[in-house]
Amino acid sequence: MNTMSTIADSLARATRRLAACSDSPRLDAELLLGKVLARDRAGLIVDGRASLDAAREQAYAALLELRLAGAPVAYLTGRREFWSLEFGVGPAVLVPRPETETLVERVLEWLPAGGDTAILDLGTGSGAIAIAIASERPQCRVTGSDVCQSALMVAAENAAKLGFGAIEWCRGSWFDAVPGRLFDAIVANPPYVASGDPALAALRSEPLLALTPGPSGLEAFEAIVTGAADHLRARGLLAFEHGSGQAGAVAALLERQGFVNIRSHADRSGLPRVTLANVNSQPQVPS
Repeated sequence: MNTMSTIADSLARATRRLAACSDSPRLDAELLLGKVLARDRAGLIVDGRASLDAAREQAYAALLELRLAGAPVAYLTGRREFWSLEFGVGPAVLVPRPETETLVERVLEWLPAGGDTAILDLGTGSGAIAIAIASERPQCRVTGSDVCQSALMVAAENAAKLGFGAIEWCRGSWFDAVPGRLFDAIVANPPYVASGDPALAALRSEPLLALTPGPSGLEAFEAIVTGAADHLRARGLLAFEHGSGQAGAVAALLERQGFVNIRSHADRSGLPRVTLANVNSQPQVPS
């Protein structure tokens, strides 16, 4: 006679299986079972002795197989927390990552608390950066752009659900999305993984266009830095997230294009992850 598994038993088995593909197998197991049962993690613990019926066991097993095949937990649950806000995510966008909160923090430090400033989030994806900034600076005029229409739909849905419907969404490749417009700050977490980097294998479920710009990994930075000065007001800010080994290369690009006050910052793991610079408001002297 078959007996139904309890929540606790199912979580224990799933945790052992997920250890082969995840750095946080217990967390993954709980988030996926919480999706099936529509319960939060605390509820799973409280109800650990409750039984799972066959249909829910089967649904849980299907999610576990997808996770073992490399699908991000956020895609399987359809949501991810960022900046204490819950974002809807899917295969059209990158999963928001904790290190990107460092970029938001540094931009907010620069933005005046009550200022009426215009902010552009290039390559917005799920809208996480744009919405996080809007949540902290409600008087700012925030625009998010992306080349992918599906990504913009995800961003707009997130903004509407979270109560930030005033954000403007524009489609286009980098500054093609906002021709002739000026901003006080431009923020970007562009694709920066070199196309030959073996790390891409572990990210195969996420959109390649949002991960790699080309062979060097610097192509997107080059495009943005080249065009940014024409879209920034005097003393305006340009802020990037980049790979932990790219801070020097990004700073060099900014310096060559005449940006000033270039500074890099570490994320919470101590890795150089964010670089900021200001447009030079002084006329350039020909060399």
